[in-house]
Amino acid sequence: MDNEKMKKIGFIGLGIMGKPMALNLIKAGYALNILKKSHASGDLAKEGATTFTSSKELARNSDVVITMLPDSPEVKEVVFGADGVVDGIERGSIFVDMSTIAPSTAREIYAKLQEKGVEALDAPVSGGQVGAETGNLSIMCGGSQSAFDSVLPLFQVMGKSAVLIGDAGAGQMTKACNQMIVGMTIQAVSESFTLAKKAGVDLAKMREALLGGFAQSRILDLHGQRIIDRNFDPGFKIKLHRKDMNIALEAGKEFSVPLYGSALVASHMDAILALGNGEKDHSSIALLMEQLAGIK
Repeated sequence: MDNEKMKKIGFIGLGIMGKPMALNLIKAGYALNILKKSHASGDLAKEGATTFTSSKELARNSDVVITMLPDSPEVKEVVFGADGVVDGIERGSIFVDMSTIAPSTAREIYAKLQEKGVEALDAPVSGGQVGAETGNLSIMCGGSQSAFDSVLPLFQVMGKSAVLIGDAGAGQMTKACNQMIVGMTIQAVSESFTLAKKAGVDLAKMREALLGGFAQSRILDLHGQRIIDRNFDPGFKIKLHRKDMNIALEAGKEFSVPLYGSALVASHMDAILALGNGEKDHSSIALLMEQLAGIK
């Protein structure tokens, strides 16, 4: 085993995305440190992971610490809270947050860890649960070139592509833009399918035709099929996408950029949550459009 494989990796956040990402690192030969907090930690311990009872101790025993958590408050709590990462991480180590959080939070974490001689990367991902399981995530990074180069072998285990976008916060800003594009494209597909459905057009044939033209997109391909199949089981929950749209809208306020389309999509997502459908896939925007159009 080479020196890179001998690095000890701390991984915090073993949810629907984090657990398969961590498992892929174990399978690639890395020594993995995790927190002893869930059934997932027990499963990974059986695969060879070492468990710790606090983020502080995990960080102290890791060369690289990775977090994969729901939102900014959870990441800040793990890093700066009682017995947090900042209390244990050693000078020369690298902190990598792969959650989707506010760019301003990523910049704050970077600045405070720099004071301890620790490099930090914000490295949110796109690709969903399937991408996490297959190691085919798209990873967008903010931070220094040296830190990115050091952890690139880890990214290559977890993802199919990893791009250093710019300085701290650039990865999170890129993810916010990604979620804006995805949300508005789902909105466009949902509206067009609702119109076609009410007009009596065959959705399967329309989708096939559109995929051969300029309207072709991965969302039209995958989510268009979901709408036709009436399959709204979550690949990515609408409530999580709504959280991401809030990050984008807050960034718009920070930089005085009007985001009209994103605001509309976020409002539609609010309606879906109010109807009790927050656990459904984000393609369920189509259900709201159908309801507004009087389609039963």
